[in-house]
Amino acid sequence: MATTMSVSAVSPPAAAVTRPRTMVCVPATARAPREMAAELAAAAALGADVAELRLDCLAGFTPRRDLPVILAKPRPLPALVTYRPKWEGGEYEGDDDSRFEALLLAMELGAEYVDVELKVADKFMKLISGRKPDNCKLIVSSHNYETTPSSEELANLVAQIQATGADIVKIATTATEIVDVAKMFQILVHCQVPIIGLLMNDRGFISRVLCPKYGGFLTFGSLKKGKESAPAQPTAADLINLYNIRQIGPDTKVFGIIGKPVGHSKSPILHNEAFRSVGFNAVYVPFLVDDLAKFLDTYSSPDFAGFSCTIPHKEAAVRCCDEVDPIARDIGAVNTIVRRPDGKLVGYNTDYVGAISAIEDGIKASESEPTDPDKSPLAGRLFVVIGAGGAGKALAYGAKEKGARVVIANRTFARAQELANLIGGPALTLADLENYHPEEGMILANTTAIGMHPNVNETPLSKQALRSYAVVFDAVYTPKETRLLREAAECGATVVSGLEMFIRQAMGQFEHFTGMPVDDYKFRAIASSLDNPNTMKPRL
Repeated sequence: MATTMSVSAVSPPAAAVTRPRTMVCVPATARAPREMAAELAAAAALGADVAELRLDCLAGFTPRRDLPVILAKPRPLPALVTYRPKWEGGEYEGDDDSRFEALLLAMELGAEYVDVELKVADKFMKLISGRKPDNCKLIVSSHNYETTPSSEELANLVAQIQATGADIVKIATTATEIVDVAKMFQILVHCQVPIIGLLMNDRGFISRVLCPKYGGFLTFGSLKKGKESAPAQPTAADLINLYNIRQIGPDTKVFGIIGKPVGHSKSPILHNEAFRSVGFNAVYVPFLVDDLAKFLDTYSSPDFAGFSCTIPHKEAAVRCCDEVDPIARDIGAVNTIVRRPDGKLVGYNTDYVGAISAIEDGIKASESEPTDPDKSPLAGRLFVVIGAGGAGKALAYGAKEKGARVVIANRTFARAQELANLIGGPALTLADLENYHPEEGMILANTTAIGMHPNVNETPLSKQALRSYAVVFDAVYTPKETRLLREAAECGATVVSGLEMFIRQAMGQFEHFTGMPVDDYKFRAIASSLDNPNTMKPRL
């Protein structure tokens, strides 16, 4: 496709093209000058390299009165001064002459960077001719809040910006699908001048984290959640602590979780800290993917070395892999993809072991009498699986392997019946399940997203219906205690959190990704930080 560029041919900048470390820039968007100066200090405390002072956000801004306050020296960080007009996504609604005078004054007061829009760059250049201090770099920027143009159009845009005399090129576009980011990576790699190239919104998120790999000049991180200056902007703390952006370079391997939705996942917290704990040069990011085959075809470089797969792509992943582990093929779902050095994609399923072992251990821990170590506590039990997707298939397969009698319940009966036929058990709708209690001591496993954040008040089964179950498992782990688990516990059932499945399946993925044996103790110590990710402790 003309508008889709594969990153298979994209190499990080050659050694001959040495580029400085990508900087983390924190936008300061306060409404008052002294508050903005305080935000600059707060950005420095976070470990940022530069602060963007958004003058258009100031209420009643008067340049000669306010700029000396904001730019007072000594400053804790270099300042990037932006006075963005409404027609380019900012808040300023006045004339260009007044705006330009403010930017010129910022230069005179020692601002290290000044940003002006491409549309008016020539006009601004004439104004500052011979007046720009040597220590101030001019950024000429272009923003597209609707789409991301083709690679050819982006290259032409870079040339157009360079022709203005810009010291630094800035292009920000909007990702309509995640493959759009590959176009920007191409531009970053081949640009011969300093360039900031980012894509806005959730589908463009990876551009903000991975730009150091391709030589981007800087990336933006907000002071805290709620202070973003652009859609899907991460916090500076996440860039530095969670994604370890200081260590991302041309040789860094890229892993991530493919899903839709994907923003709730705690996999990046777990895997990034696990990589760091063993000194593995890799980063793990969220991939919001609409079309799995297109994504895998676009990001086909060996550096995109492995992926976790979640809803709704686990079944499609079986078809997209060149090779599939026999167990994953039997299940009909892949949750782990590894790209071998020869480029071939190999699919595995670590869900079934993670979930089934968590349920077994939960049952054993609840029993007062010791059980037969050679016999699964699932053997002979009636095991009801809610959901017929990838996770449902994994649970059904695993339960059957352990000797359970498996029942499949799903909102859409046809899908329930399809999986039930494969497993050799009955199928029900969720409505049927409300009155299904053929025996006591049943086991229930929810594998759907019902009850997942933000829909925490939802549950797949009423509290009344839960009274027939002795054990209830929920694959949802955000929140850790779902409504389903809370109500099941109130009914006296043994409950097993999806967090335990998440940790165990992630251990399997870690081994596939790194080729290293997992240290159970270390991995669980890292996982203990998931309820409070801001701590990012312990560092092992």
